[in-house]
Amino acid sequence: MRELIDHNIYEPENTLIVCGSCLENMDKEAFEKIKNISDNIYSVCLEKIHMNMIKSKLSSILRVGKVNKLIFVTVDKSPHCIQLHYISNELKKIMNLSDIEIKNYVSDNGNLIEISPETISLSKTLKELSKSK
Repeated sequence: MRELIDHNIYEPENTLIVCGSCLENMDKEAFEKIKNISDNIYSVCLEKIHMNMIKSKLSSILRVGKVNKLIFVTVDKSPHCIQLHYISNELKKIMNLSDIEIKNYVSDNGNLIEISPETISLSKTLKELSKSK
């Protein structure tokens, strides 16, 4: 698996998968499933690199225009990895992504569970989450 920050912005094309660097070790079965989706898998560790650096790198990759689908995959319950899912909303604020399909998944015991944009937004507003209980 390649680290996103270490690669040229012109490399990724078609479907780009960005996953937490721990996914391969934490949930091998889920990692095998994403390998079946695309060979363009890049890892990120948000314990080492600030999410703004990843946002900047991804915006440059998307600006080149070779990627038509962007998938984020993390292990569930990670306080660091959850930030990876916030990046899609941040990218939408700075550029037009209407031509790019974006999906978010968390892994759970070998399963990939799709997470909606609404759920991701809600997870940033603890006040709203506390009202739902």
